[in-house]
Amino acid sequence: MEPRQRLIVALDLPSVEAAQAMVARLGDEVSFYKIGYELAFSGGLDYARTLANAGKRVFLDLKLHDIGTTVAHGVRSVSRLGATFLSVHAYPQTMKAAVEAREGSLRILAVTVLTSYDDHDLKAAGYDITVHRLVIGRADQARLLGVDGIICAASDAQGVRSVIGNDKILVTPGIRPAGAEADGQKRVMTPAAAIAAGADYLVVGRPITAAADPRAAAQAIIAEIAQQMAKEA
Repeated sequence: MEPRQRLIVALDLPSVEAAQAMVARLGDEVSFYKIGYELAFSGGLDYARTLANAGKRVFLDLKLHDIGTTVAHGVRSVSRLGATFLSVHAYPQTMKAAVEAREGSLRILAVTVLTSYDDHDLKAAGYDITVHRLVIGRADQARLLGVDGIICAASDAQGVRSVIGNDKILVTPGIRPAGAEADGQKRVMTPAAAIAAGADYLVVGRPITAAADPRAAAQAIIAEIAQQMAKEA
């Protein structure tokens, strides 16, 4: 892939109008966008189809998790929107249902542990395990169930890559350029470090969308990706 194809810009914005304006500002510099809850519940699902029809790639970050039948119906509906990626939580029943229901070019990505969680948060949620061990265990389950890829913090990417191999997609959120605010994330990493750790795609939101010049911010991240790719070539 070209460096710019490895950047996914998170459209964590309150309206379709705001998303349209951001996409226009970024122009052809960005080819891949993520739509999460905030935009999805404000008309973003229809906008996902619009982006796909315009030649953009779309990651619907809906983190589906429910009984298998409900997940399957949801996945089939998403398949008709033209999205490239859809996220589900990495629970065996959920992953199995999603994999069996996917259609066309849709790829299922399993969320291991949210990047806002650390070991303390897991303990508070009733887990007697470290974040890293849970991430690795869930990634292995996802591989065995035929999930197309994994979503994990870049700090866990190297370990996950060793488990899932090179033929699975690895997407890392929580990407922050050096010196940027963490914005509620607890396990963050720079673009270059994430690529070095084995990530295929980097999800970046506020460091781009909240920048004074979003296009320049995207260009800087793409340049950092390109530099790291050149080192590894």
